[in-house]
This record gives sequence, C-alpha cells and structure tokens, in this order.
Amino acid sequence: MLHTYPKRVVVIMLVLTAIVAIFPLWGPAVFGAQSDFMMEKMTLMLILALFAMSLDLLVGIVGLVSLGHALFFGLGAYTLALASPAFSPAAIWWMAPLVMLVAALAALVVGFLVIRTRGIFFIMTTLAFGQMLYYFVSTSRHTGGTDGVFIMFRPSVEVGGAVLLDLDNPLTFFYVCLAMVVVGYLFLRWLTRSFFGQVLDGIHDNEHRMEALGYATGHYKLVAFVISGVMASLAGMLAAMQYGFANPSQLGWHTSGEVLMMLILGGMGTVFGPILGAFAYEILQHTFEHLTTHWPILMGITIILAVLILPRGIAGLIIDPPSRASLAKSSPLRWLKPGRAAPASEAVKPAAPAPREG
Repeated sequence: MLHTYPKRVVVIMLVLTAIVAIFPLWGPAVFGAQSDFMMEKMTLMLILALFAMSLDLLVGIVGLVSLGHALFFGLGAYTLALASPAFSPAAIWWMAPLVMLVAALAALVVGFLVIRTRGIFFIMTTLAFGQMLYYFVSTSRHTGGTDGVFIMFRPSVEVGGAVLLDLDNPLTFFYVCLAMVVVGYLFLRWLTRSFFGQVLDGIHDNEHRMEALGYATGHYKLVAFVISGVMASLAGMLAAMQYGFANPSQLGWHTSGEVLMMLILGGMGTVFGPILGAFAYEILQHTFEHLTTHWPILMGITIILAVLILPRGIAGLIIDPPSRASLAKSSPLRWLKPGRAAPASEAVKPAAPAPREG
C-alpha cells in the first residue's frame, strides 16, 4: 500500500488530469449540443472520485470493508440542505466546516461502536447504521421524507462583499470539484506515507502483530474512520450543490455498493485507483444505459470480469503492466482449454493454521 510508484504512473495521472482540466476547451467540439450535459457528467465523476478515495482509506489502506459509507455522503448533503438559509446563500466559510464537524461527530460515534467488530460483522454493522439513518430520513417530515430537501442557493464564496468564486457558474463549480479531488489525493498520498499511514499499513497486514508491538490499533482505525467519513461528507456536500437537493437515495446501501464497485474496478489501496474507477464506472454506466434498459446486468458482468481478470484493477495495469505470458498464466480461464488440467503444483492447498493469540 505504501508504494513508490513508477514514474509512468505520475506521468499518466498528470496527463489524465490535464485532459480533464481542459475539457471545457475540447468538450464542445467533441460532444456538440451535449457538451453542457457532459460537463455536468464530468463534474459528477469528480465528486464520485472524491467519494471513492474516502472509502479507499478504509477498504484499501486499513482493510475495513464498509457497506454503510453512504451514511457520511448523504449526511454531508443533508447538512448543507437543512442548514442553508431559505432565501439567501450560505457562506462557504462556515458551511464547509459545519459539514465536516457533523460528519466527524457522526463518524466518531459510529466508528467507536463498529471498530470493535471485524470481518463480516464490521460489514454488517456499518450497513445497519447506514440503513438506520436512511429509514429515519426517508420517514421524517423534517427531512422532506422520500422527496428530500431542495437547496435554493449554492453557498457563496465572498470576502468583504466581494465575490471570489461564483459557484452557480457550472465552469467554476467544475474547477472547484477538480481542485477538491487534487487536494484530496495529495492529502491521502501524504497521509499514507506518514508514520500514521505506516501504522495503518501494518494493521492491514497483521493487526495482531501491531497490537503485540504496543500500538493501540483501535485508536488508529477510529481516526482513519473519522477522516474517511469527513472526506465522504465533503463529496456529499458537492453532490447536493450540483443537483440542488438532498435525497434519501444518497444514504442508501446501493450507493455504498456502487462506490465499492468503483474501488474494485479502479484498484484498492493505490489512492489514485479510486479516481480511475469512478470515471470508468460512470463511463460504462452511461454507455450501457444507451444500449439497453437492462444495463445493470451488463454492469454486473463487467465487475465480475474485472475481479477475475484484473484483480488489482485498472491501477494494477498502470503500476505493473503485465506481459502476454503473465496474463495467460494469471487468467482464471486458462484451465478451460480442452484436454488440459491444472498441474499438481497449483492444486488447492489447505490454509496454514492461524497463530494462536495470547
């Protein structure tokens, strides 16, 4: 996880970032009348990339698979919607810290309870907390029920009455979202390379050993859980700003499942992989939706093939491009050729017994 990536990774990511950054220049020439729609779609991809990076801190770096991460995504959206004035825009200088504070407190409470569990129990408890908030929001009249809450004005970015950024401008909002993704990536990259990140790496590899070395692993996981929740809430706030409403669907388990599929598709534990996964997932979904009304079937098949053929995701192809021989050797379909059986050396072996605790 704490990789020093080859130079080609830096070059590829810089090139892709530049392509996204100059989209307003080449987008209209390529998409024509649909360029405004594609700008909105590109902005959504950036928001989802930030959301996916926040989950990667838990899943890919710490090793905690969460199915309730949408709780913080939706919480950021609802905090913005409920705290915004009805007839004037809120100042971003107090709205963004408020969203982060609410998410941090929620993550602290939820994390304190779920961090005590492991494996399937952690997955189910995070799912339970997410669904509890989902049903509360969808049935409460204070949160608009299933209709959600509309946001009449996007937050303002002003100093002394002078407007610094007009977030109502789609182009400005696009670049704000791009800047948030870049800052989020740089922050996570710094975090994973710090001493704190090294401890998280050790917890992912062998938590019992880290405990034996004297590290309070529960505290480290809790801090990572809070950081992840805060980043997800910022993505939720941006999503609410883009579409002008907060809806219970932003809290649902399917939202958590979708962002988890983005991680699988892009590559977990790489920090930049979730960005690629978010873009790839949305591009595939947009393509499949125009092919058939049963596009979820195609998406499911694609994710299954990605797990089988690209276990390290798209990021794995960039970090270590496989040769033709290695692809043939690692392919899960290699033993389907007629008249060929798996060698005895690759037969399934029983797992080694786990070391005894205490």
